[in-house]
Amino acid sequence: MTMEITPTTDITPTTDVPSATDVPSATVIPPPDHGQDIPPTTDVPLTTDVPPTTVVPPTMDIPSRRASGPPSGLAGPTGASHVLDHPAHAALTGPHAHFAEWRGRVVRYPVDVTPWLALPEEPDADDWADAAALAGPGGEVPLLGFQGQVPEDWEVTFRFEGVQYVDEGLAVAPDPEAVRLGPADVPEILDLIARTQPGPFLPRTIELGTYLGIRRGGALVAMAGERLHPPGWTEISGVCTDPVVRGEGLATRLILAVAHGIRERGETPFLHTGAGNTNAIRLYESLGFRLRRTTAFGAARAPEGLLKGRTPAAPVS
Repeated sequence: MTMEITPTTDITPTTDVPSATDVPSATVIPPPDHGQDIPPTTDVPLTTDVPPTTVVPPTMDIPSRRASGPPSGLAGPTGASHVLDHPAHAALTGPHAHFAEWRGRVVRYPVDVTPWLALPEEPDADDWADAAALAGPGGEVPLLGFQGQVPEDWEVTFRFEGVQYVDEGLAVAPDPEAVRLGPADVPEILDLIARTQPGPFLPRTIELGTYLGIRRGGALVAMAGERLHPPGWTEISGVCTDPVVRGEGLATRLILAVAHGIRERGETPFLHTGAGNTNAIRLYESLGFRLRRTTAFGAARAPEGLLKGRTPAAPVS
């Protein structure tokens, strides 16, 4: 199984959803703010049994021995593994392959798109060093959906439990007030994100899929959209509502409208949130989402000196 690497918050049933916390590459990410009024739609699934990880000595010079790209039979899930066990890898080797940046066997999205990154099935010293090279000196490697052991000399900067939910009976429907958001709306989206803190929304996140918004008096007050896109599935993310209109059910309406578009393509919606985000979980379950698996969100920093003697990171698209 592939380890996913890169990160929601409180809602009351029948109201808006709390926020999600994604883990941006090479950035310190605090745990999610459970005081938010929008359910966390975090991006990070996780594998429940992950093999032990090789420890990388801090001063070890480890040149990348592999060509960058998806090695046959090595980087992806094996056996009866489901695509949602490793959604970032499945997306980056499937519908989102045009976003993929490889270093050795490690693959990620561009850092201005989303922080998601995926390690190979059984990461060795070279894989951890390649992940560190992608993060850069002193940078953090997002470990979203990863429950294995990080190398002993790495610093785990944060970790919290998460859950993955899938559509099992959503009453999906288009929303007459919802409008499609595009690149021209990004400045206004970033302003709403800054005020509501649902998790990272980067300058090119809008390219990942359909984002819908609701405006009042011309101002954007609520939004939701699509992020990870494994074959046959699409993640709902970026759900947030301005405090001035919370309690009107706008987040619920947008979740169902985004899910409607996903279903229209013959795909199934899914999402992630914090395991302790009980209000959001109650809302999701009331809408028709079912718990599929537990997961974890975290990040770690490589030891100083690990990259000494290695060539600078050069992701291959």
